[in-house]
Amino acid sequence: MLKTLLKSKLHRINVTQVELDYEGSCAVDQDFLNAAGMQEYERVDVYNVTNGERFSTYLILAESGSKTLSVNGAAAHKVSINDVVIICTYGEFDEIEATNHQPTLVYFDKYNNITDIKNSIPEQKLHSV
Repeated sequence: MLKTLLKSKLHRINVTQVELDYEGSCAVDQDFLNAAGMQEYERVDVYNVTNGERFSTYLILAESGSKTLSVNGAAAHKVSINDVVIICTYGEFDEIEATNHQPTLVYFDKYNNITDIKNSIPEQKLHSV
């Protein structure tokens, strides 16, 4: 049996551009894709922290060093400039691969600078009332 697990994510990256009439769906700075192990034309799920929208699309390249995140085409209706989003890729893993899998998690500040790269998410603690 295969399990679908988080492969990589760009966490809290800011939308820098919205292009309704541009071909392609989500242009991301090549440096960010490299850091996360993502690639051009890979399917992604985008979670808009600012407005709650969620959608699937694919990646295209933006210039290295530009700090660009441009959401294009139909997906442009789901975001605005300066929205904070999370972009995730997933992979299929067999039981053995799943046991040892660690995702690549890339974190950003409000200027789209990479602030950290991790391989796990801390266990969530319940708040006491």
